[in-house]
Amino acid sequence: MSDKTFNVLFLCTGNSARSILAEAILNRVGTQRFKAFSAGSQPRGSVHPYALELLENMKHDISFARSKDWAEFATPDAPKLDFVFTLCDSAAQEACPVWPGQPMTTHWGLPDPAAVTGTEAEKHLAFADTYRMLNNRISVFTALPLASLDRLSLQRRLDEIGRTPAHSQ
Repeated sequence: MSDKTFNVLFLCTGNSARSILAEAILNRVGTQRFKAFSAGSQPRGSVHPYALELLENMKHDISFARSKDWAEFATPDAPKLDFVFTLCDSAAQEACPVWPGQPMTTHWGLPDPAAVTGTEAEKHLAFADTYRMLNNRISVFTALPLASLDRLSLQRRLDEIGRTPAHSQ
């Protein structure tokens, strides 16, 4: 199991901000142990410009970034998923497709930085805060001893990561 690459899908409704950030972070932090994807139940069709700007500033390759429908990951030829994380409350409430591979699922709800109103500085800060919170959660996730945890223990740990108050991360 230690040589296995785990496929992880991050979901949001619009797939334009949080899930895109999470995909970029896990693909950097998880190196060869994890492969991240993102999708939305009602994709906006484009990635939020602040998300792209932040990722570029953090030296991420943004060539992967596109807003896509979660149906892409529910087809027989889609990657077999090991984990599915919802990042927004509305996506967590929706009836999800049946994912190939019977992945473990959990909710890591975070505020939507794209919904922030105010000054440009406040909007950019919202994206930076979301990036920081996701980076913290993903770092804890990637440090889990996946090979030594039974499924129930792993589910409990994933849920705990998502319940960590956003302001304390």
